[in-house]
Amino acid sequence: MAKVICIANQKGGVGKTTTAVNLSASIAVAEKRVLLIDIDPQGNSTSGIGLSKEQSNGTIYQALLKGSGLRETIQKTSLAHLDLVTSNTDLIGAEVELIQEKDRERRLTHLIKEVEEDYDYIFIDCPPSLGLLTINSLTAANSVIIPLQCEYYALEGLGQLIKTIRLIKQSLNPRLEIEGILLTMFDIRNNLSHQVVEEVRSHFKEKVFQTVIPRNVRLSEAPSHGKPVILYDIHSKGAESYLNLASEIMADGKKNGN
Repeated sequence: MAKVICIANQKGGVGKTTTAVNLSASIAVAEKRVLLIDIDPQGNSTSGIGLSKEQSNGTIYQALLKGSGLRETIQKTSLAHLDLVTSNTDLIGAEVELIQEKDRERRLTHLIKEVEEDYDYIFIDCPPSLGLLTINSLTAANSVIIPLQCEYYALEGLGQLIKTIRLIKQSLNPRLEIEGILLTMFDIRNNLSHQVVEEVRSHFKEKVFQTVIPRNVRLSEAPSHGKPVILYDIHSKGAESYLNLASEIMADGKKNGN
């Protein structure tokens, strides 16, 4: 049965989609069966992995709100073992539409149950908000990865996200845990980056991944080519860091019997 991990932070520009795409790809190259669900209306995971946002057999929107099964919306990618459920701007109105729906916080949970035996890992790329799409993702997940950029105001809004995670754990999903806080956009030449790493590690201790994602030109360029960084430049620091993160997560899974 798949371990379901959502990647969430209501702040934009923290490396959420970069992490969703590159972590999924890095685990897939270890020959684990991986499904990435793009539930962000911007659809950047979809384009970043090289697929069109206009899929003839449907997107996550059709699955959530139009009665399609999740299996019918799954697309193969150019990477063996990595599949994708695409997203596009149809999803923009989904938050409002979901309000009318029965069991609205668990729509994604029910969809994932259809396919959870087909995969080892299911990753969900959440929108930069704490609305119903993110609540659906947190309710469906075993755990959450929180990307945090190594910049000024890095911790801004983190308290609200952790409070939301706690509330969902209490009322909707008692199994939900924080998989880890992922430090991103680290600049080795910048004193502030080092200070943020020190502060976050001091405050959150073992909840922080050992792997730190650096600022890296190849990592920034890869989405415009529709490729995960390991297919764009496997020798780059960006590729190396996400392969290390994948190893960390898979090792933790073995430790916990997953």
